[in-house]
Amino acid sequence: MRITRKLVGVGVLALMTGCSTLSSLNPFGSKNKGAEPAKLVELKGTMAVRTAWKLDIGKARGYQFSPALAGNTVIVAGAGGDIARVEALDGRQLWRIKAGTDLTGGVGTDGNVIVVGAADGVLMAFDMDGKALWKSQLSSELLSSPAIAQGVVVARSIDNRIVGIDATTGQKKWTVQRTAPALTLRTTPGLAVYDKDVIIAQPAGKLGAFLMATGAPRWEVEVGTARGATELERVTDIGGTPTIFESDVCAVAYQGRVACYDVASGSARWARDLSSTVGVAVDQRFVFAADDKGALNAFNRDGGASAWKNDKLAFRSLSTPVSFGRAVAVGDFEGYVHFLSREDGTFLARAATDGSAISGTPLVAGSNLIFQTQNGTVTAIAVE
Repeated sequence: MRITRKLVGVGVLALMTGCSTLSSLNPFGSKNKGAEPAKLVELKGTMAVRTAWKLDIGKARGYQFSPALAGNTVIVAGAGGDIARVEALDGRQLWRIKAGTDLTGGVGTDGNVIVVGAADGVLMAFDMDGKALWKSQLSSELLSSPAIAQGVVVARSIDNRIVGIDATTGQKKWTVQRTAPALTLRTTPGLAVYDKDVIIAQPAGKLGAFLMATGAPRWEVEVGTARGATELERVTDIGGTPTIFESDVCAVAYQGRVACYDVASGSARWARDLSSTVGVAVDQRFVFAADDKGALNAFNRDGGASAWKNDKLAFRSLSTPVSFGRAVAVGDFEGYVHFLSREDGTFLARAATDGSAISGTPLVAGSNLIFQTQNGTVTAIAVE
């Protein structure tokens, strides 16, 4: 994870991607310098898991790619430009194409259109058979997966410019520019659709709702508030994609809080201090968040009281967690997937992928959990 410096003049935003970067948000960076990742001990699991299928889609090259669900199929992409659609149950490949350029973010789909972020800020769209539909040039690099609903593609570029694009023609419908702080995480604050709104995670700990059709703001809250004397201490960007469950939307910010809000109005439900660079998982009873020191935390969804905390995966760069049945699963920097009891946080099982970091958001696809690694292995794990 890197931090990107942006130089801001009076009324003008000049994006200087990569001109000043700091590796400070993983176990091997300056923030946790000297901290050794916890060693894994032999686990006598009480839950059986198995690898249902695997697919190599190509390395992520430091970007974060997350698989997307379309009906009973899964769409995946890699940094080298490969995009594939496979059966969620058994991994059978329906088609595989090459985008013709490197990719930096994705995948987004509404079941009718597939969109990915390509090199130099180009947004590319394909139909469900992999046929190219259109390209749209955006203002800067795309790291987050775009969102699609109501015939509109919404994408956020790294300069914090948000655009709505006609999903059929690729023509821009609206643009919203949000101020970006001097330092931001080079990560993938995501977008989620609710009814007629798109909920967008932004730098400086802000979470906002915008109308899909026009880009008009509906509400905005601060999940994290900048504190500290230095620019680095004041970085408080939202990690991962906000998660919507029933009437709640929950998110977490680096050096900020984990919090839940009413998704329709933005009114606060509850908030607790926590620092994370990845997203949260939400189910009927709990909100799960992996903090930046490698502890997995569970909070009661009703009120936010701490339910349990497991710190036995310290400094293992945990992924966004995912709730599945009686377990909550989370990946780490060596490609292991850890299954913990959602009730008390005890370990239930462990599965290996390919030895490289799991950094994207896991996907629930029927009876399988799907994880994508930095080396490009897409692994479906079945719980038995």
